[in-house]
Amino acid sequence: MTDDLFLDHVAGRLADLPAVRAVTLGGSRAQSTHSPDSDWDLAVYYRGDFRPADLRALGWAGEVSGIGDWGGGVFNGGAWLTVDGRRVDVHYRDLDVVGHELAEARRGRFRWEPLMFHLAGVPSYLLVAELALSRVLRGSLPRPEYPRALREAAPPVWRDRAAMTLRYAEGAYARRGRAAEVAGALAIAAMETAHAVLAARGEWTTNEKRLLERAGLRTVDTLVAGLRPEPEALARAIAEAGELFAAAA
Repeated sequence: MTDDLFLDHVAGRLADLPAVRAVTLGGSRAQSTHSPDSDWDLAVYYRGDFRPADLRALGWAGEVSGIGDWGGGVFNGGAWLTVDGRRVDVHYRDLDVVGHELAEARRGRFRWEPLMFHLAGVPSYLLVAELALSRVLRGSLPRPEYPRALREAAPPVWRDRAAMTLRYAEGAYARRGRAAEVAGALAIAAMETAHAVLAARGEWTTNEKRLLERAGLRTVDTLVAGLRPEPEALARAIAEAGELFAAAA
């Protein structure tokens, strides 16, 4: 089965599930930056009583979570599946929640959430970013521009988080010579700063995979690679990171 036929087939099956109003393709395949072995990232946008059991009943191999099993909030559940030998991720998207976050983003309001595999966590406007970047396969969805209010409100929030991360690392870890903890703090603060940079530019992002490259912060690798478990060296690295992040734009 060709990729086009495969995608049409899977999208059609998902769109036929009760309560589903739209199906999208996201991730690298939606932006044509994928490799041949990239996953297929799909989302089902539903309204009302979406039941994961209906997705499970399609018979595709893999794991289907309940709603809220991924922590609730922005990522409220999904499935890791294998369909026709291809890896398929399916995310659940409640249209009422998506509509709320879109309205909040247009007012310059958002919240931060922890999320596994994301060093800096995720902003609630990630749901809006998905609308802007994903390819709609079934149904219809808005494709929002980056709100001016969000461009003004988000950067200082992210930069404050980065500054606090570095200050904590200096006080709690550097003076004790704890290089591993400082390395983690530098990585987190770099991601937080990258979110600030992209928000100021009005550029959407849905994950951290290319976040540092896009923000021009890949040189933080050199700082991390040179860490030594000595208080003075660690404090110096944190100071240099602060200068790097402050200059990022």
